[in-house]
Amino acid sequence: MTATTTPETSGGVPARDITISEFGAQKALGILANSGKENAGVRVFIKSGGCSGYQYGMAIDDRELEGDLIVMDRGVKLLVDRMSLPLLRGSEVDFVENMMGGGFTVHNPNATSACGCGSSFRTDGAQSPDGEGSGGCGSH
Repeated sequence: MTATTTPETSGGVPARDITISEFGAQKALGILANSGKENAGVRVFIKSGGCSGYQYGMAIDDRELEGDLIVMDRGVKLLVDRMSLPLLRGSEVDFVENMMGGGFTVHNPNATSACGCGSSFRTDGAQSPDGEGSGGCGSH
């Protein structure tokens, strides 16, 4: 069964599973409109890798998979699989622009440390796992 929530629930108190910033929503809506995929959303997920142990991933997805959390926030459908949700709970998807360009980022209250490039993180303060994915920033 697919779970669906919206941040504007519970008597006006926003649910904090995952949200998107106003600027992030503007950028995401533009990308989704040009994707050619009807009813698509932004899938936010976690995968092993990066210099800190976990990496964020995002993709345009028009599939709702068994066990997905589906959140509508600021007009954007956010999809999170059940394995990624515990690590993403309370996070905000944002879009940042700087002199090096721009891109989506995740502000994650569960991360206890992050890589300097901002694309990988740890949740327990432990050393990065050895082996696959424990390279430097930008390791994929």
